[in-house]
Amino acid sequence: MRQRANIIRTLVYDPEVILMDEPFGPLDAQTRLLLQDQLLKLWDGARKTIVFITHDLGEAVALADRVVVMTARPGTVKRICPVPLERPRDLFHLHDDERFRQTYDTLWDDLEAEVRRAPA
Repeated sequence: MRQRANIIRTLVYDPEVILMDEPFGPLDAQTRLLLQDQLLKLWDGARKTIVFITHDLGEAVALADRVVVMTARPGTVKRICPVPLERPRDLFHLHDDERFRQTYDTLWDDLEAEVRRAPA
């Protein structure tokens, strides 16, 4: 649970903005889901701005209030998409929500276009 300790340690310093660069990337799916849930609970208490970088679209939609899609090289902002899901969120059932699926599908269309455009 090193990741959880790192998140809590960061919150102790009371920063205005927290940058998280793929913090759950190397974790197995079950641990990732539990830590995502704990992150949302910690955020609910602290209400700090978190810039969360991830390549996992489902994770982005589940955790964010807004998702920023970047273009292929050069990296610029292609779309800023609000996530229409209220808080608190139930990550264990969120994927069943039609708004989650619609947001995911919209963002996937943007990402797919960028992946196809990017040089191999």
